[in-house]
Amino acid sequence: MPEPRVVVLASGTGSLLQALLDSKIRDHITAVGSDLVDAPALHRAREVGVATFVVPMMDDRAAWDQTLAEQLGEHGADLVVTAGFMRILGQAVTSAYENKIINSHPALLPSFPGAHGVRDALEYGVKVTGCTVHLVDTGVDTGPIIAQQPMTIESTDTVETLHERIKEVERVLLVDVVSRAVREGISVSGRSVTFG
Repeated sequence: MPEPRVVVLASGTGSLLQALLDSKIRDHITAVGSDLVDAPALHRAREVGVATFVVPMMDDRAAWDQTLAEQLGEHGADLVVTAGFMRILGQAVTSAYENKIINSHPALLPSFPGAHGVRDALEYGVKVTGCTVHLVDTGVDTGPIIAQQPMTIESTDTVETLHERIKEVERVLLVDVVSRAVREGISVSGRSVTFG
């Protein structure tokens, strides 16, 4: 059985993508896609010879989602990794890749979902936060959890310093999860996710 092909989606600087490109997962990445033409993540991919594509956001959300699903198919995706991809995936993508989309989130889900997980955790006053790697469904950070890594919040932390510390742990956790998913596969039963 051929090893799965990975397509990474990213909207930002691509630091999570870079961690994947610097690992053995690089051999499995067939393309990097974005919703932004000028996303630095695309440049990172091109620098190492990985194909790139862009699906700019459209007014017709369903058409955008369908176009993205088609692009993932054209690039042979068996597994999709959203690494700092700031769009919610719709039915066309989540149906085509059910239990095959992995996302990383900078908080301990189900607490503090959404685009401001680091800020929200800090403002709430929790003493422990961290990062979560989970499967994507049609909700906002609501899919089954694969792995989590806790981290203590320091009294001196700002949103920026805390986010940087979380990113360091997040990169390692994401590479580990994607590596295992490629090698062993993922099984899902209800909300329970196991490898193999």
